[in-house]
Amino acid sequence: MPRRARKEAVQTNLDSEEEFTLSSEEEGEYDDERLHFEERFDPAEDTVSDEKVVPSRAPHTRTAHKPTSVFSEVEILNECDDHDQTPSKRKKYLSKKVKILSWKAETDVDRVPQALRFLPTRELGPQLSAADVHSPMSLFKLFFTESAMTNLCHNTNAQAAKSIAKGRKYKWTDVSVDELYSYIGLIFYMAAVKMSSIADYWRQDTIFSVPFPATVMSRDRYRTISWNVHMSHPDADKENDKKRGTAEYDHLFRIKPLMNTIRLACKAFYHPRKNLVVNERLVACRANTEVTRHSKTKMTKLGFKFFVLSDSSNGYTVDFSVYTGKNSFPADRGLSYDAVMSLLDRKVLGSGYHLYMDDFYTSPKLFTDLFAQKFGACGIYRDHRKDFPKTAANSLSRSSPMGSIRWIRDGPLVCVKWMDTHMVSVCSTIHAAYTGDRVKRKAKVQDRWKTKILLCPAPVSAYNHHMGGIDLSDQLLQFYTIQHKAMKWYRKIFLHFLDIAASNAFLLHKELLGNMTRKEFMKELIAELCSASQKAAPKQFSTDHVPIPAAELTSDDRRNATVGRRNCIHCKEVYGKRKQTPWKCQACDAHLCLQVKRNCFQEWHKGVSSKMCR
Repeated sequence: MPRRARKEAVQTNLDSEEEFTLSSEEEGEYDDERLHFEERFDPAEDTVSDEKVVPSRAPHTRTAHKPTSVFSEVEILNECDDHDQTPSKRKKYLSKKVKILSWKAETDVDRVPQALRFLPTRELGPQLSAADVHSPMSLFKLFFTESAMTNLCHNTNAQAAKSIAKGRKYKWTDVSVDELYSYIGLIFYMAAVKMSSIADYWRQDTIFSVPFPATVMSRDRYRTISWNVHMSHPDADKENDKKRGTAEYDHLFRIKPLMNTIRLACKAFYHPRKNLVVNERLVACRANTEVTRHSKTKMTKLGFKFFVLSDSSNGYTVDFSVYTGKNSFPADRGLSYDAVMSLLDRKVLGSGYHLYMDDFYTSPKLFTDLFAQKFGACGIYRDHRKDFPKTAANSLSRSSPMGSIRWIRDGPLVCVKWMDTHMVSVCSTIHAAYTGDRVKRKAKVQDRWKTKILLCPAPVSAYNHHMGGIDLSDQLLQFYTIQHKAMKWYRKIFLHFLDIAASNAFLLHKELLGNMTRKEFMKELIAELCSASQKAAPKQFSTDHVPIPAAELTSDDRRNATVGRRNCIHCKEVYGKRKQTPWKCQACDAHLCLQVKRNCFQEWHKGVSSKMCR
């Protein structure tokens, strides 16, 4: 129920408390959504401070839970020491014989857990033969296959027929697979050659005019395809819309046919290397839909939330999912936990992989469960998150010197705190707490900045090295992104699917051949999609500028000198006079006088040449 509607319900039903009191489920859904995306909190894992919690949700987010690790038990014992206790209570807690852990320093030796054996199900890298010929278009067609494009054409034509039946006034002929590939090529061209509006690509009356788009298709044809491109059949959409508000309603129905094809292709033609990265991606969109999410922590504040699994070594998108709400994941163990588990398929990947993630996902439960499934994990964590150590014994403080290290191990799980310019908390089931790594930092010593060599925990070094994979993935997508304004929300996701396909196709080409930059790859891909040559259009030579009759000649010789006469543009610009002429320039389409005493044709072209030379 929308928040505004709930307020109105409260105002109109003040006499009956039963009628306007919200159910805990409705209130919970709204508050969880706010915490997930506005504050980037996961109520299932984070202990939220009072100012961040809606009163009705406080018991849910701050309820006591059974200890699941030594960290939790230590916290309970510390609480017992901080309060006055009767001898019987103290004896009860001491009888548990729980060893009270304290933070250890870098000088203490940490025993690394037994390393997980790396057993991928397939050979690493592209699942294609390097001996075969792989053009940019052939690799792109691995993701946008002929069958997927045929289905896309069928649905687009059906959507156009539906729009025309509703009274839309535009010409339409059914789009073919080749024409749709050309349309996609134009979309990539517009990403490489930026202009302020779509119409500018077909405008020929400015110095910024580009000739290529008009050679592929007309502006009106491009627009009508854009208005009608559809990934699902309109009749099936109608049936799904009838289920709105029920559990059977599919929020992603309009994008699922193509999304499933892209996801399968991402996993089928490339097997990732050992180090993987999980992160989220926000596709910008201001549409008011049930799928749109708001985030305060991202540069893109409003859009569609994607959870992405990528290869740390090159940024290849291995898998992704679109978040549609609280019920996206049936396991319901918390958004951060379920999002990671939904992207990992041991039957497809294998075992022994190392997974890196940021503080939104990291939790002791997730890491221990991943380790049980033979996946190592490493990530920074939030100190207030449940089940992480909160003991103050030998802990770091704000006054601790830079480079100080503290750690606690619980089985395969080690939690490390490191004092950089600020305190960093990291958790891992892969690394030892400290293995001798060092980093350089600038520090102010006696009013002067000097370079200092600091100790650095092994999990921090590995995290900084491998988390760059998600940055690389985002860079590949953003630098040549084809996102632009669209009237339909599903078109924004369609454009993102094109981004993923082009980026992954480039990475496959780089792994197999490695002889092209991203710019060269996109240039060749556009040319192949549009069935055009990569050579620039030939410049117009003086032989193209010849006078021709302004109108077609007729059999009546008396009318040939008068039919098609127009005002000479040179006479009007230079002399301010209106002189009509039957001649025009073949290349410039400019009407110009051509007489013995008045050769405007020659004079006007001299002026045009001098302006171009400047």
